[in-house]
Amino acid sequence: MGLVSLQYSYGLSNPYRATNVGFGITYTLPILIAILSAPAGTLLLLENPEAHLHPQGQAMMGNLLALAANCGVQVVLETHSDHVLNGVRLAVHGGKIKPEDVCLHFFQRIEQNDQASTQVSSPRIDRNGRIDQWPDGFFDEWDKSLDSLLEPAQR
Repeated sequence: MGLVSLQYSYGLSNPYRATNVGFGITYTLPILIAILSAPAGTLLLLENPEAHLHPQGQAMMGNLLALAANCGVQVVLETHSDHVLNGVRLAVHGGKIKPEDVCLHFFQRIEQNDQASTQVSSPRIDRNGRIDQWPDGFFDEWDKSLDSLLEPAQR
């Protein structure tokens, strides 16, 4: 038997060993500890904290990161999750963080004349959690898929 036993429980449920739960919890735990233990003035760099999480958990992660930022933790986040983004937007909408304290950057590779460069767009979030500009490729897959689904089916 090991010296340490890590177990998870959900509300009033029985505890579960880490080997008996999904990857989302075991992957997320170190991220949650880093966020919750970071004092004001800390720089927190996170890459894809949404990995292995249900969309609801991803939105909650965005909200938690916004709360941490509002408490003085500088959060630099790389994400591919519109749910994480929406969690941050909802935090702005709910007054948990000021829109001017949220900064978005979208990096897009541009190829012209056999030269590659990076174009950076910086959409802004307003007080209502709305984004002022949506560059092509910026969390727009849902809209593109929905547009295709609204067209008549091909035979």
